[in-house]
Amino acid sequence: MSTQRWPEQSFALLQLFLWVSFSLTQEPLCRQIGDPEIPQLSRDGDIILGGIFYFHSSWKSRENNYTQKPLPLECISLNFREFQFAQAMLFAIEEVNNSTELLPGISLGYKIYDTCGAITRSIKVALALNDGDESVSLASEGQCSRPVQVQAVMGETSSSPSTALATVIGAFHIPQISHFATCACLSDKTKYPSFLRTIPSDYYQSRALAHLVKHFGWTWVGAVRTNDDYGNNGMATFTETAEQFGICVEYSVSFFRMDPSEKIQKIIKTVKESTAKVIVAFLSHRDMEVLIHEMSDHNLTGYQWVGSESWIFDSQIAAMDKKHILDGAIGLSIPKAQVGGLREFILDVKPLISSNNELFTTFWEALFQCKFKKAQLTEFQKECTGKEDLTGVENSFTDMSLMPIFNNVYKGVYAVAHALHNVLSCNKTCDNNVQLDPYTILQHIQKIRFKTKEGNEVYFNENGDPAAKYEIINWQPRENDIVSFVTVGVYDASFPAGTQLNFQNTSITWTQSSPQVPVSVCSEKCPPGTRKVLQKGKPVCCYDCIRCAEGEISNSTDAVSCVRCPHESWSNARRDACVKKEAEFLSFEELMGILLTSAALLGTSLTAAVAFIFYRHRKTALVRANNSELSFLLLFSLTLCFLCSLTFIGRPSDWSCMLRHTAFGITFVLCISCVLGKTMVVLMAFKATLPGRNVMKCFGPTQQRLSVLGFTLVQVIICILWLSVSPPFLSKNFKEFKDKIILECSLGSAVGFWSVLGYIGLLALLCFTFAFLARKLPDNFNEAKFITFSMLIFCAVWIAFIPAYVSSPGKFSVAVEIFAILASSFGLLICIFIPKCYVMLLKPEKNTKKNMMGNRVPREF
Repeated sequence: MSTQRWPEQSFALLQLFLWVSFSLTQEPLCRQIGDPEIPQLSRDGDIILGGIFYFHSSWKSRENNYTQKPLPLECISLNFREFQFAQAMLFAIEEVNNSTELLPGISLGYKIYDTCGAITRSIKVALALNDGDESVSLASEGQCSRPVQVQAVMGETSSSPSTALATVIGAFHIPQISHFATCACLSDKTKYPSFLRTIPSDYYQSRALAHLVKHFGWTWVGAVRTNDDYGNNGMATFTETAEQFGICVEYSVSFFRMDPSEKIQKIIKTVKESTAKVIVAFLSHRDMEVLIHEMSDHNLTGYQWVGSESWIFDSQIAAMDKKHILDGAIGLSIPKAQVGGLREFILDVKPLISSNNELFTTFWEALFQCKFKKAQLTEFQKECTGKEDLTGVENSFTDMSLMPIFNNVYKGVYAVAHALHNVLSCNKTCDNNVQLDPYTILQHIQKIRFKTKEGNEVYFNENGDPAAKYEIINWQPRENDIVSFVTVGVYDASFPAGTQLNFQNTSITWTQSSPQVPVSVCSEKCPPGTRKVLQKGKPVCCYDCIRCAEGEISNSTDAVSCVRCPHESWSNARRDACVKKEAEFLSFEELMGILLTSAALLGTSLTAAVAFIFYRHRKTALVRANNSELSFLLLFSLTLCFLCSLTFIGRPSDWSCMLRHTAFGITFVLCISCVLGKTMVVLMAFKATLPGRNVMKCFGPTQQRLSVLGFTLVQVIICILWLSVSPPFLSKNFKEFKDKIILECSLGSAVGFWSVLGYIGLLALLCFTFAFLARKLPDNFNEAKFITFSMLIFCAVWIAFIPAYVSSPGKFSVAVEIFAILASSFGLLICIFIPKCYVMLLKPEKNTKKNMMGNRVPREF
């Protein structure tokens, strides 16, 4: 039979065996099989309570050859802690017996057994408590049946023996109240119907430990547990809860104190090779003693320990930690408690030695380091007198740090007493005629609710568990290698979620006496602007931080994914916020805008200067010969052409989009119409010199004005139709650049735009044709040649404009259009007017009618 586990299959077989043995036997004589179990402490009373403790921590292993009856277990290693628990039980019974209000006239007796920490002995003792310890019963003509010997059992201390014990006595509905068995499995009333406890279930403790680990940001931890019901079930709940909180367990190892040393060494190696700096230890105090001894040999310091209630406030373990491995440990403990008179009762050990029991003789010798038999004395020992007292003695028995657990034993006895008080209908006296039944007592225990003399409320929920409340304990080293267990917070499971864990304004000491909270993570937190990508083959806590792509952000720590920015926004440089995309357009402030604006203003100024020169010389032959009215109108239109280019610069709007295209179309048509008119005047003037021709009368000043007005009016009509049907409008281009919005003027109707351009091109082609036909005019009258050359420039510019405009992105397409406007305008201004200004300003002698007409010029002109 394993001493570490109690398989459920064995429980079922054991129950079957018990029922067969006790219910179906037909023997006329009841005889106990095997050696009787004699209690280590007992006292008669009207009602007997059972007590099961392990006064010894271990036993000597023997190999059975199965040819003879196995010898009884030889118990070794006295456990002073269990003697304290037994004393607490005796103290509570004494108080009840001396009480006039609780069970008046009824005395409680007890039978207390030692199990040596072995589950096999726990089961054997359970049967003894149920059936009695007499070796042979009286003859009976009927079946062997008798009332149970005890009405309730106090114990066991550990979870695994408690599960075995609860399985045995649960079949008889005998109440069992444990003071320190915390396994959540014992809350299952279908398996353990008669089990109750005065210590909270590990279901709450495991969850509380997970909350504690989460609170300090430890997402990468190691786990060590006792390989029994206490450790395995407790760690399973912790792991499940930790996963819900995003905590990863790098390793989870288990051992039992009886395991060979090689297994402990493997655990030490696992801890050394791990990267987790926090270790959650779900260990019984005896297993922790074994582990701390091995870790001290390897000087395994620098780890932050998180402990369960079994060892976190154990002063014996603190005293063993000479290498300060556990300094700064933090964990959960049962809330501190005081029971008046209990300390003095525990330390009064003289009644124990008076029992003449071999166990307590050994206990006395170990307690006072003496021997009763002088012949067995060593040079370091003294002879026991039996009158020693504990004044000045300091050992684990005189240590009262486990007072909360003593209080649990105390509350367990009082729970039974209050239930008996109700069953016996006690008032001033009790009804002794009531036939006691363990099942009835169990039902009353489950319903009791009372307060102890210290004001502690005692009750059990539907699972037989008390309210779950823990103190958060921190190991803070003091001088002279003394460790102080400082309460730094409280965990109360009855509080609403999110408020159960509360810390006091008390400083916490961490491992190696550091004031800083240790860091234990597999991967550092991913900052805003990045996202987590899990590392292949590793837990979810191990990941890489990948920078968000352009246009995506994450504004929280440890983001799982990046979020794409809205359409008009873009990610900033840190990728942690969306910022409004920069609006791109040709502005007056940038270099290109400044240059183009300067060129437009320069053209306007030159045009104004030329107009001024022409006005000053308006009566000269050169100005009059070049049709001054059309010349001034042409200069005015050129001025508008230069100025209309400014409408293409600056932040566009729906109105500016309509203005720029229509202004451009109309001003250029006005300009080309004037040039066309001048060309036609020159051509008509030449044709008018031929005999029989009177063309100039048909194309006089009025006709010239009407032609300009007519050509311009056609463009105006085209623009009106364009604006009416589908005008240009402001549009936002998101396609050219990811991080910018291009503000541009959409054409609206492409037909309208190309009709405007086409009409300008048609007039330019007509103008070029007429100028080409007049190219052979006399040299002194060179107006047609200049117009031809200007039209060549104009056509070249606008033919080159089309592919350049289509292929240029964003504001560069606007710049191309402005450049085309300015280039063609400068071409017209320079080719047509600059040569004339040159003559008027620098060659005035040529500015005469004679020079202008020459011999070849018709006299009529």
